[in-house]
Amino acid sequence: MSTTTARVRVTGFQRFGNRMMEVLHGIGLPVGPMQLLRVKGRNSGREYTNPVAPVKVGGATYILQAFPGSDWVKNVRAAGEGVLVRGRRARRVGLVEVPPHERGPIARQFPAQVPMGAGIFVKNGVVPDKRPESFELAAPDIPVFRVVPL
Repeated sequence: MSTTTARVRVTGFQRFGNRMMEVLHGIGLPVGPMQLLRVKGRNSGREYTNPVAPVKVGGATYILQAFPGSDWVKNVRAAGEGVLVRGRRARRVGLVEVPPHERGPIARQFPAQVPMGAGIFVKNGVVPDKRPESFELAAPDIPVFRVVPL
C-alpha cells in the first residue's frame, strides 16, 4: 500500500466511536489506553480531534496511525505538534515523525500494548494479522510519531 496515494474512508461507526471517546474524555472518563490528539488542520487551521493509543518503547512515547493516508497524518506532519488529552488533563506536545527504517521495533510493540487497536490495522489492510512480526514487517508503511514534551 502506498501511504502517499491511499484514500482513507472513515465509516459512520468509526466516526461514532471517535465522538464517544471525545465525550467520555470530556467528562473525565478516559477509556483504556486511549487519549485524544488535537491537531490544527494544515489548510483550515481548525482544530481536529482523533483518538489515539500511544505506546511506550525504551522510555519514549509513540503514536502509530492505522490510516496511513489520512488527513490526521497529513495534519500532524504539517503542524509538528498537538495537544494530548487524557480525561480532563491536556498537555501540548511535539510530534516528530520516526524515519521508516527505525519504525520496526516500535510497531512490533503495538499489538502487545494495544491489542484491541491492533485489529484496526488488520481491518484496514495495513497488516495481515495481529502478530508482532506482521507489525514489524509493515512498519515502514505505518506512520509513527514520537511524542516530545514542549
